Amino acid sequence: MSSRALVLFSGGQDSTVALAWALARFDEVETVGFDYGQRHRVELDCRTVIRGKLPALSPLYAQRLGSDHLIDLAALGVISETALTRDSEIAFAETGLPTTFVPGRNLIFLTFAAALAYRRGIRHIVLGVCETDYSGYPDCRDDTIKAMQVALGLGLDRRLVLHTPLMWRDKAQTFALARALGGEALLDLVVEDSHSCYLGDRSTRHAWGHGCGRCPACELRANGYAAYLTSPDDSGPSHDT
Repeated sequence: MSSRALVLFSGGQDSTVALAWALARFDEVETVGFDYGQRHRVELDCRTVIRGKLPALSPLYAQRLGSDHLIDLAALGVISETALTRDSEIAFAETGLPTTFVPGRNLIFLTFAAALAYRRGIRHIVLGVCETDYSGYPDCRDDTIKAMQVALGLGLDRRLVLHTPLMWRDKAQTFALARALGGEALLDLVVEDSHSCYLGDRSTRHAWGHGCGRCPACELRANGYAAYLTSPDDSGPSHDT
């Protein structure tokens, strides 16, 4: 029986590498994205570009890349007063969390992804969250994902497996993993076409990709790429989660 997976694919660096990871392991891979009124909505355009280019990088990608799904979650943007859904300052709030934290975002994403996977007969869900050098989002933590796997399995009465191949990798190791998975061609795709900048700025091309170069997401990506250049063969843990 063929194995199938659904990847939460935003068009960012992490989700692009997670997609390549899934394509290396599953016979058929579908993708799902979410439009929630995000300030950096340009990432949705990047999704289309990346999916269009991936099949040309490898016959395996061409064979295994399946359907794409885009889900309208405008309600999440309406109820979220955050720097990712409003034109407001990116800083740390009184809670200690960054103002870019969208409460419940990954929980909602996983719930909708699980419902879609249920309908599509898919048991494996892959997402590119990590807690090694993340932005302080509690819904990216390993404990959160494990708890969601239990809750979704019980709620749907079907065993689902949530895969987080980047959970214990930092950004430098994520760049290295892209190269290990797909060579320079995949690494170039991640640098050139994925999007991380919170402000949605793609006007400037840096060595590490497009972005404003000032927001926390750009700084994290820039520092990760610089660290990768000093140790390009370190793709992180040998085991995959």
